Amino acid sequence: MRHLVPLFFATLLALPSHAQEATRREWSLQQCISHALAHNLNIQLHEDNAEQQEIALSTSRNARLPNLSGSAGENFSFGRALTMDNTYANHNTQSTSFGLSTSVPLITGGQLVHDVSMKRLNLEAALADCDKAREDVTLNVMSAYLEAIYQKDLVEVAERQLALSQAQRHRLRLLFENQKASEADTAQAASAVAQDELSLTQQRNAYMMALLSLSQLLELPSPEEFDVMRPEVGRVEDAVLTSPEVIYSEALGFKPQVRSEELRLRSAREGVKLARSALFPSLYFSAGLGTSYYNTNGYGSPAFHRQMRDNFNQYFGFSLSVPIFNRLATRNNIRSARLQVHAQELQLEETRKSLYKDIQQAYYNALAAQRQCQSSEVAMASAQSALRLMQRKYENGKATATEFQEVKTNMQKAEATSIQARYTFYFRQRILDFYRTPTVR
Repeated sequence: MRHLVPLFFATLLALPSHAQEATRREWSLQQCISHALAHNLNIQLHEDNAEQQEIALSTSRNARLPNLSGSAGENFSFGRALTMDNTYANHNTQSTSFGLSTSVPLITGGQLVHDVSMKRLNLEAALADCDKAREDVTLNVMSAYLEAIYQKDLVEVAERQLALSQAQRHRLRLLFENQKASEADTAQAASAVAQDELSLTQQRNAYMMALLSLSQLLELPSPEEFDVMRPEVGRVEDAVLTSPEVIYSEALGFKPQVRSEELRLRSAREGVKLARSALFPSLYFSAGLGTSYYNTNGYGSPAFHRQMRDNFNQYFGFSLSVPIFNRLATRNNIRSARLQVHAQELQLEETRKSLYKDIQQAYYNALAAQRQCQSSEVAMASAQSALRLMQRKYENGKATATEFQEVKTNMQKAEATSIQARYTFYFRQRILDFYRTPTVR
């Protein structure tokens, strides 16, 4: 019977290996996050929106510049028409004209200034939305990565349980051959192996589905040749959790969802000023130059180049527009803009409260995971001790196969719970750190 003990431990160490798993390339958590940030479609949509806001800002800034337009015309008149002598006659007339004009806004009641300010704030808000999208993708990847690591470890737990059952089946076969065990005990051991093989197959399927979910977040075409690398998990006893109030006070200064709403509130206030600018007069400067050529049938006309020179003219002037009454449209626009400010103030307050709730939830989740991790370590140590004692009793014929199988199942559950608690606490810690870390563009 002593030769079974080395065989048992050798079987545990020599876990099943698969050629397909050997060819998989392991990705770290940071590699997964970086790949997801570079290929996520939602992030690309937010980046396109930010680029649109940048174009709108450029258009608003360029509105301060003078415009310049050229014109050319060719007209034919038949019957009574204006001649080059500024008289009317029944003759066919041909005229050619060229012109160049420009206008510059001088005073617009602050409309251009406030419009540029609004567009700039909208651009900054769109960039903050991009950062928020990156944070959401990061959290989703972290969650899927944790699930994949957990399922991967459960595969190894199932493999160790199968190896243990196979070792016991081998032992009972040897005892049966020496007429020291009954055929029923041998059949029960074989049944336990079959059940553990089924559990292992189910667990491998669960692991593959976890890899599939993660690979879809990474925009990979297939989970094939893809695996996850176990992160370095520190000691639970050494972890110190920061209070949610401290984390919240830090997060308010740089979290993109808060910054985005703050920028939109400032933009809404600029919108009120923009609406009020319609109450003030506007002044434009305009200038231009032009020339023309006339040819009337029956009259002698100077040469084309001479007329173009002699008819050359220039002008400049100022245009003042004073709003008097526009059917209360400006007043209603101002009222709408003020309502938008109030709505944005409520949205900002809601975002701040939501952030605090998320941080508070993450803190207590981490605290609960820490306590569960400590309790599960104690439970697993107790289950390991019980399994060792039960194995000795079973090998010495002082315990039944059912009792041994029950203790072995309890050990498997305790190990699975410990693994889940350890990685859950690691994930909760990372989330708390995430709320304290600015997003890097």
